Amino acid sequence: MSQAQRYFITIPNLAKARGPDPDLSFQGSSPQSFADALQAALRQPILFQRWKAKQPDPDEVDQSLAPVDPNATVSAHLDDLRIEVEVVTTLTHFVLRHRLFILIGPNWQVRDVASV
Repeated sequence: MSQAQRYFITIPNLAKARGPDPDLSFQGSSPQSFADALQAALRQPILFQRWKAKQPDPDEVDQSLAPVDPNATVSAHLDDLRIEVEVVTTLTHFVLRHRLFILIGPNWQVRDVASV
């Protein structure tokens, strides 16, 4: 497994941050509920498997999107009307970006990445 990375992510407006598929999209409203949803999506294969099943040809889905990190941690808090999120994971940026997109679409921005 690769070395853990710490990602610092900003969500400008959590109330409007929704993914493209309402069945898979984040539906909460608090920073903590988002942190819990993203942490579950990184630690467990459930969100990925649900997304994969909805694809036109599930057998053709890129399996490099499938890994999970059972030790991933996510924290989030409100800071001046935006949500600041800290993610620590061994998953690649590619996988993290995909899970974020499923949950909240393009409504986020990576501010910094650092090795742990």
